[in-house]
Amino acid sequence: MYSIDDYDLKILTLLQANGRLTNQELSEIVGLSASQCSRRRIGLEQQQMIMGYHARLAPEALGLGMIGLIEIRLINHLPENVEDFHKMLEQVDAVIDAYKTTGDADYLLKVAVADLAGLSTLISHILSVHKSVAHIKTSVVLNRIKENGLLTTPA
Repeated sequence: MYSIDDYDLKILTLLQANGRLTNQELSEIVGLSASQCSRRRIGLEQQQMIMGYHARLAPEALGLGMIGLIEIRLINHLPENVEDFHKMLEQVDAVIDAYKTTGDADYLLKVAVADLAGLSTLISHILSVHKSVAHIKTSVVLNRIKENGLLTTPA
């Protein structure tokens, strides 16, 4: 198991905020040489502490200006129902995050759609008709304040 120290934690925090930082830029901020930062980054990647690099796009850039949070309760937790539900989630592009949760809901989904009509279609034609789904509770996101640990709106 890879042991994370303060330097690794600083590198992870910096890369989370800006995955485009070079090893040279990291070294200047963290206080290690560029080669040490490179070795540490590679180690963090190999230990899957860094799971990838990607561009964080505004949903509006993709024509998906409406974000919804949907709580799902399943009819039961038989393995075949859970598996079928998970397969459905994989196939629905509108579902951008899915979490298995405790409490009243079994799952919390974060979805991105073009508009209210798209959200309605997702709920009524995909989610509610799935054989494993017993109950759906939907909330529409009015403002995104903070995502992925970063503020999305000016303070």
